Amino acid sequence: MRFDLFDRVHKELSITGHAFYEGILSISEAVNRKVEIIRLHWQASSLLQRIDDLTARVGQFIAAKVSDRLHSRLQSDSIVYAVDEALTDARARVHELKRSLLQVDAQIRELKLEAIHQDLLLLHHDLTVRSAGIERLTVVREAEAAGQPLSALPQPLVSYVATVLRGPFLLAPTSDLVLRPGDIVIAIGPQGELGQLTHWLTGQRLLTPTLTRSPQTVGTPT
Repeated sequence: MRFDLFDRVHKELSITGHAFYEGILSISEAVNRKVEIIRLHWQASSLLQRIDDLTARVGQFIAAKVSDRLHSRLQSDSIVYAVDEALTDARARVHELKRSLLQVDAQIRELKLEAIHQDLLLLHHDLTVRSAGIERLTVVREAEAAGQPLSALPQPLVSYVATVLRGPFLLAPTSDLVLRPGDIVIAIGPQGELGQLTHWLTGQRLLTPTLTRSPQTVGTPT
């Protein structure tokens, strides 16, 4: 009996220790990712500064050559050749700097996507353990929600609409916002209610009974 107890305690401590290690590792990765993003932002800023300095030097060089031409009456061909050579060299160097800048930008985007992915995983876990979820739903023309205001949402609901994406715009989910086909609705709530919202917004068939809507909140299509 005593050995069984020790064995269970040992297993529980092992599981706890493993979870603690995973947590520390996750925090360490997040910190390292943020430090790397900061370093890349500094590198991008440095590249932009070098481009600005280069263009400023070229401008000063051209101004000096034009001034020399006006004061000393040098041959215009020699000045044109010098300016053309300076511009060609500057163009090549700026092109190289911009290529480096694009590479840095791609690395920053990749790291930010990793950070967003990690945050989404944590959000998904937090919602899942509470039997909830987050859905990205596109309003279709044949759905009941098309042409209806958000106040016509099935009632009662614990779920709520976090935002509505329409083209390039992020719309506040006000009660008088009329939904249009193609709108992307971000909703958060219990899994069962999200199923009801899915049916209302997309017209997809449900496996559970549909919630009723309050008659006084139903809008008219526009």
